[in-house]
Amino acid sequence: MTVLDSEWQHHFIEANRIRLHYVTQGEGDLVLLLHGFPEFWYSWRYQIPALARHFKVVAPDLRGYNDSEKPASGYDLDTLSTDIRSLIENLGYDRAHIVGHDYGGVIAWNLAQKFPQSLDRLALLSAPHPQRFVREMFSNLDQFRRSWYLLAFQVPGVPEWLIQQNLNNFVKNMFHEQAIRKGAFTEENAQKYKAALNKPGALSAAINYYRHMFTSLHWVQDFWRSPDPISAPTLVLWGEEDSLLSHKLAEGLDRFVAAPCKIKLLPHCGHWIQQEAPETVNRELLAFLREAATV
Repeated sequence: MTVLDSEWQHHFIEANRIRLHYVTQGEGDLVLLLHGFPEFWYSWRYQIPALARHFKVVAPDLRGYNDSEKPASGYDLDTLSTDIRSLIENLGYDRAHIVGHDYGGVIAWNLAQKFPQSLDRLALLSAPHPQRFVREMFSNLDQFRRSWYLLAFQVPGVPEWLIQQNLNNFVKNMFHEQAIRKGAFTEENAQKYKAALNKPGALSAAINYYRHMFTSLHWVQDFWRSPDPISAPTLVLWGEEDSLLSHKLAEGLDRFVAAPCKIKLLPHCGHWIQQEAPETVNRELLAFLREAATV
């Protein structure tokens, strides 16, 4: 699939006291696209023009990634969620539809629970609920096997050095090797991801997301507490053959949502769902997000 349109624009904006880079296209209600690890706005290249026919689409580089500012701190979930709430406000909106993949989806889950007034609809692509994911990492051998590297990230300095020394192999393994639909990732794609990760401070920032996720006292305190139910209508899409995050993490996610919640597995699809199956993802997102206009 080729990108249908490239009329997006690049901008910078202050949000929560840091400078974020974002790509935008379209007009109307706001849709924010939150990328995961180790990506940047480019992972939404197929969704931006498709959604922009009906919405104002904004795909930011999250704190620390690509062209966004890379402060030494602020990589805990609550600060990252505040970044997004501030971004919504500074773009001139009260609320937004939030679409998150991977860690961008983890932020979206947290945002929906902490700042429900900032959301209209919530769409999650291969994105586990953070509290459940931490539990599964320590109690489910299969998920631990898939995500062991996240615990290796806890060692200060070493993961950054090792990845930097083997960046070509790291990018190839993360994207092409983990994809089920191999044609989704070309050498051109790999070069763009490598360039983004090569920017000073980007690797440390990306890894700091996981350092905070597994060391925060927030999780110790809330480990067994039932989180507040999410009030926004929710869509969950998951690659049935996701090798990084088992689709079993999608089972029962509706228990976290008080509003209507649809969960759908995409067959013959891996972790990079919006890039491996862009037409299907675009169709599902448009149907879900455009329902808001008819409700």
